[in-house]
Amino acid sequence: MQEILHVLLHAFLDSLKVFPFLFLMYVLIELLENRTNFTKNKTLLTGNLAPLLGSATGIIPQCGFSVMAAKLYDKRLIRAGTVLSVFLATSDEAIVLLLTSGVASKTAAVMPVIAILFAVAVGVGYLFNFLTRNAPLQTLAEGEDVHGTPCGHDHEEDSNLHRYLLHPLTHALQIFAYILAVNILFGMIMHYAEGAIESFLQSGKWYQPLISAAIGLIPNCAASTVITQAYILNGLTFGGFIAGICANAGLGFTILFRSRKTLRRAFVLLGVMYAVSVATGYAVLGIMQAAGM
Repeated sequence: MQEILHVLLHAFLDSLKVFPFLFLMYVLIELLENRTNFTKNKTLLTGNLAPLLGSATGIIPQCGFSVMAAKLYDKRLIRAGTVLSVFLATSDEAIVLLLTSGVASKTAAVMPVIAILFAVAVGVGYLFNFLTRNAPLQTLAEGEDVHGTPCGHDHEEDSNLHRYLLHPLTHALQIFAYILAVNILFGMIMHYAEGAIESFLQSGKWYQPLISAAIGLIPNCAASTVITQAYILNGLTFGGFIAGICANAGLGFTILFRSRKTLRRAFVLLGVMYAVSVATGYAVLGIMQAAGM
């Protein structure tokens, strides 16, 4: 019993250390975003820079852009490659958690993670925009804008107190709860089955991209939190981690799947996301093995 209490206390303290940094990061994200909207310049939506722009905005650590991209795709305002570029670049909570992890090696992984996600997103985006170049597109009506918010729902009328204090606090508490749950789970596993975990990481690493990418497709911030925290706690290889966050598109798929007219297209995008994410994870694993890492 005492050992279990020790694991619980250790998990709680480790999680608590991260909370202030999470809160500050989400306040900063709210200040920077403030309902960012790129639909005002309509040529950016369908021009040659669309996948590049989509990849760059998707890298920003919040899911507002994936929601906005899904809305634009639902209205047939952008091509499949553009929405894929946003979805593949989106890592939801991953970048924030790596930056606030307190583990130097994991924080240092932020730039390689961003570089990989950006390169994959740009490449796939341009490829699929080329393949769908003849698909007809609609145009925004005069004065019409499409917005995305960090949590996937509009809060345009919120006061500054709610937007810049209560909402970041709620978000930080939610992620804290996920982190605590993962820390407790991994603490228990490492306490009672450390040898088995180490063995799995050695022999089962080639299965990780398949499983991690499937988890990453879940349209909830819990998915990216679990995947990232597992990587921080050395429960996932870097290749497995990359596959998981590459597949994570924030709340973007919730927009596509709630609309019947985009249901078939949504399943196609889901399949592409999974295949690309798994392939990227295996590529990273292969490169690391070849480099002896």
